[in-house]
Amino acid sequence: MNFCSHCGQGVRFAIPEGDDRPRYLCDACGAIHYQNPRIVAGTLPIRDGCVLLCRRAIAPRKGYWTLPAGYMENAETTLEAAERETLEEACAEVRIHDLYTLINLPHINQVYMIFRADLIGDFAPGPESLEVAMFAEDEIPWDELAFPTIERTLHHYFGDRHEAIFPLHISDIGRDDRERYFGSA
Repeated sequence: MNFCSHCGQGVRFAIPEGDDRPRYLCDACGAIHYQNPRIVAGTLPIRDGCVLLCRRAIAPRKGYWTLPAGYMENAETTLEAAERETLEEACAEVRIHDLYTLINLPHINQVYMIFRADLIGDFAPGPESLEVAMFAEDEIPWDELAFPTIERTLHHYFGDRHEAIFPLHISDIGRDDRERYFGSA
């Protein structure tokens, strides 16, 4: 950030008085520009024990499979975001049960919130998907999953469904986990 979005003057990167981390500060108008993690909301759409996955039509990880999920918009709830992303990416409606995985990715400033959901009716590729398909556990394209958050969520689901108990799974994925997928950056 070079300029203040409030007044247009230059900003500096420093720790504001009373704070504990650096922020972009505008000495002209006094604005402190906070930068916070982005929330990715999505669903784990299920029908008859199979999971709906979308093959990405956009970067990053174009051509790889993912659950329908994306960045939350202002003025919407996490449930609304998850439903919207599922409709946008898979042209699918879902009945959401509960938050299933909450995965922190502090190295890229993201938090994933994936809700377990029943798939209702038909589905089709949306503008951000090349194709969408239902997968049984033994059909999941594990080597073609787009993100470690998706792999972790699917492993939890296939492990939990045998007991038919679906607790909330909270975990972190760090830089080392990411390098397994994308190599070192």
